[in-house]
Amino acid sequence: MTRVLLFSTTTGYQLRSYDEAASRRGVEIVLATDRCHQLDDPWRDRAIAVRFYDVSSSLEAIEKEAAKGAFSAVLSVGDRPTILAASAAARLGLPGNPVDAAAASVDKREARKRFAAAGLTVPRHSVVEADDEIRAAARDPRITYPCVLKPTGLSGSRGVIRADNANEFVAAAIRIRSLLARPEIRAERSGSDVILVEEFVPGREYAVEGVLRHGALHVFTIFDKPDPLDGPFFEETIYVAPSALDAAASEAVHGTVERGARALGLRHGPIHAELRLTPAGMVLLEIASRPIGGLCSSALRFEGGASLEDVLLDHALGGDAAVRRRERAASAVMMIPIPKRGLLKRVEGEDRARARPGVTDVRITAKQDQLLEPLPEAGSYLGFIFASAGTASLAERAVREAHGDLIFTIDPALKVVAADAR
Repeated sequence: MTRVLLFSTTTGYQLRSYDEAASRRGVEIVLATDRCHQLDDPWRDRAIAVRFYDVSSSLEAIEKEAAKGAFSAVLSVGDRPTILAASAAARLGLPGNPVDAAAASVDKREARKRFAAAGLTVPRHSVVEADDEIRAAARDPRITYPCVLKPTGLSGSRGVIRADNANEFVAAAIRIRSLLARPEIRAERSGSDVILVEEFVPGREYAVEGVLRHGALHVFTIFDKPDPLDGPFFEETIYVAPSALDAAASEAVHGTVERGARALGLRHGPIHAELRLTPAGMVLLEIASRPIGGLCSSALRFEGGASLEDVLLDHALGGDAAVRRRERAASAVMMIPIPKRGLLKRVEGEDRARARPGVTDVRITAKQDQLLEPLPEAGSYLGFIFASAGTASLAERAVREAHGDLIFTIDPALKVVAADAR
């Protein structure tokens, strides 16, 4: 049987979709997940226990599994496994991205450097590397306000904060430092403690979903982000396709992303890119060497009913993704924002939301009594709302109206205060 190695966190939303796609093709998916190797298959999924940040020992575990049966392809979900997945593909002699390129794609500082060297427009930027530099940096004449501060290695707008003056700069940097000091963040080894500081770039933001083959980019779709992303935090809420961009602007997006991927050194596999269209032109923000995250991939369907995971699995096994076309209907997905910090107690209105014309699904992924945090600390959403309609505006309206039907009861979380030692 054809075997495909899939890297993912143990909680990856897309695993079920990949498993269903593999079953339709008669392919075996072998998971490689970040977990303790001393536990004997705690999730009963027969996954290879790896550490995403420990490439050497993880490759040894992967080679042992490959000795039982060769792998035909390597896939990856999320940013954390990016470097290890590229390393595994190289070690196993399978198509993938160069390790150096994969590493650059998850390091915002290095990516900006490579984009600029290739002549692409990126925000003016600098870095703050040490705690004692924060106040001095806030008053550096080279810093213009408003600016945006962000970690170099986190995704999903986590830790991204706008500052309109020096005082807000200092507060934002301290808040980001506190986030990066969290044990779960340090355990992920998501990047250094360097804070990227860049000019705020006004304009409408877009996301691009596509795939690279021998360095050539095939774009599946361009998503519009209809809500303004102006700060102070940058929570993404709605993606809509097809885009309202005209043919010339869409072609400019395609060319910018392809040049950016080439600048990073990416060659093979899915990409998810973020850009802003400004009065001065297209500004490239990032290119991740992975597909769109979470359940959002369900907003992208292809002719014949194929899912994004169907297409990416076929591409990994040598198929031509360029022949795939997005279905004709417009679609939208809302990543349900977390309104405040606290414990989720209940959700009401799901039936009303699902009954809205155009709504295809409502998925509440947060669990009862789960501690919720809004951005910039948040690492997840309350859930997702999906819609399909004849036009993009109708699909967008459907998810907005469905969101209005939902009522979330969130109780305050008690803070634990350590007693003074006496």
